[in-house]
Amino acid sequence: MVDILLDTIARFPRIRDAESLRAIEAISWESLALPTSTTALIEASAARFPERIALRFLFEGRSEEDGIAYRYQDLWQRIVQAANAFHGLGIGPQDVVSFLLPSLPQTHITLWGAEAAGIVNPINPLLEPEHIAAIMNAAGTRVLVALAPFPGSDIWDKVEGLIEQVPSLERVLYVDATRFMTAEQAASVRKMQPLPSHDWCDDFDALLDRAPDDAMTSGRRIAPDDIASLFHTGGTTGTPKLAPHSHANEVANVAMMQMLFRHDERAVILCGLPLFHVNAVLITGLLPLLIGAEILLATPAGFRTPALMENFWRVVEHHRVSFFSGVPAIFSRLLELPVDEADISSLKSALSGGAPLPRAVHSHFEELAGLPLIEGFGMTEGTCGSMANPLEGERRTGSVGLPLPYTGARVVMLDDAGQRVRDCDIDEIGSLIIRGPNVFAGYTDEAKNRDIWVDGDWFNTGDLARRDADGYLWLTGRSKDLIIRGGHNIDPLMIEDALYRHPAVQMAAAVGKPCDRVGELPVAYVSLQPGRTVGAEELKAHCRAHIAEQAALPKDIWILDAIPLTAVGKVFKPALRQDAVKRVYRASAESVLGPNSVRVDVEQDPKLGLVAVLTVGEAKPADLDALKEHLAAFPVPCRWQ
Repeated sequence: MVDILLDTIARFPRIRDAESLRAIEAISWESLALPTSTTALIEASAARFPERIALRFLFEGRSEEDGIAYRYQDLWQRIVQAANAFHGLGIGPQDVVSFLLPSLPQTHITLWGAEAAGIVNPINPLLEPEHIAAIMNAAGTRVLVALAPFPGSDIWDKVEGLIEQVPSLERVLYVDATRFMTAEQAASVRKMQPLPSHDWCDDFDALLDRAPDDAMTSGRRIAPDDIASLFHTGGTTGTPKLAPHSHANEVANVAMMQMLFRHDERAVILCGLPLFHVNAVLITGLLPLLIGAEILLATPAGFRTPALMENFWRVVEHHRVSFFSGVPAIFSRLLELPVDEADISSLKSALSGGAPLPRAVHSHFEELAGLPLIEGFGMTEGTCGSMANPLEGERRTGSVGLPLPYTGARVVMLDDAGQRVRDCDIDEIGSLIIRGPNVFAGYTDEAKNRDIWVDGDWFNTGDLARRDADGYLWLTGRSKDLIIRGGHNIDPLMIEDALYRHPAVQMAAAVGKPCDRVGELPVAYVSLQPGRTVGAEELKAHCRAHIAEQAALPKDIWILDAIPLTAVGKVFKPALRQDAVKRVYRASAESVLGPNSVRVDVEQDPKLGLVAVLTVGEAKPADLDALKEHLAAFPVPCRWQ
């Protein structure tokens, strides 16, 4: 079936515009002969390319590091062993295996082995223990795979605190990462940090070694609609929001992405994003496994590894990398690293997602690397990707492009009850809704499914957008309050709840301010109780004491006489977002042109959404050009007067 699918995709028109999409979609989805599950997909590739490299792991990120290679037949056999080991621990189709792991070969083995036996639940190990426990309790986790004690990691400390907090948890399997070190290094680590010996845990690799590798012992027949995974989405306060993906969702989404990128089966696809994130799992994980390509798993910490970033272009050259995916902050960082003499001609394209891509970063990166940088849009509820600029058509900077093949996307006007009033006109801003074989069927918690569907099966993304005359979609803001920092979702309630604990605070509101590196940074506005005084630095210190998640700490706290309210008394956050833009852009302008050199107004443009309008007095042309280049890196566009 994989052969038929890939042959069909190879015959599709290249995606260039809306017309080419219509030509593709004239072929029925049902005729594509997709694999029925992620398990069937990987098994088919292992049968076709048993000797080809499926996964290569770099432990350190050195420029000449060859890493450890796993052939397709090796990886498949290990996945079979994992599925059988999980089955032996009582995992069936409705049971959940969670993991707290960095990016290791065992992480991929856990992912696909758990989907073969039951349901996998990737968890961000950087979350606080209480939130990890809440996710596992919401998922009903029975088995947890986690990193054993290791220098620089607190994962195992968190695991030991979880045992009493997750009643459903029956077994913990630990992964010993010293197997990727020299014998001397491993012995030194284990002398300082011995492996655990609790009666509730086992060695992951040792358990797999004892499991059969030739067939799945469960005899399970996976149906396309069976749940494959549970991914946490949304902010990090309140009851966790878990989005289930079916096997059909995951297979469909990687097929759609292949229709866009047309990776060669000999491609080398670098994975530097964490494997608890859908982008890493699907776009740089399952997609290469679909086509028989190689995954270059670049260090346990991925792009967070200083050596990998410092050696990035040499790593690309050494391994002939053809594609990688990142968030805007990664591409901004790479702009600071000279390519020098590195041969990066193997790179064909790259993908940016998770947050708006600043215009300056987009153009400068394409110029530096000499390849198309594709800006797209996706969300966990759409499995991963839902739209992207065409690889071979016009790439419109600032637009998230065209819907992927077979993905519906509409911009609609909704009433106060969240129901569609009408479809929006060309360039009219409205709510973005999506549907398609990649869109999930609803959250695990039925209470969170209220008001998420429009016209039956269209999912309300919570984003505001417009569609231009050529079908390109442009995000213009969010109807949801989430602050998105470099692809990291921050719930403003976390900040606001902390501020309300301070006795001097009367009202608090957190929003995102524009940033030239990560899209948005959290800031907060407060008004004070009558007769009370407090400074911003004291409030920041208060937040540090009450907010465990470092990414959520507000970068600025601004004290107002009164927080703007709506007619019914709710905080009017659009006014605060506009104020944050004014403050950021005015400070940037004055740092270049001098004090009181510019007036900044913020308007809601009918086509672009939020726009900063800058009125400049006398200025040297060179200084004004420097300011324009600097502000072009921010996500809110400028208009000059």
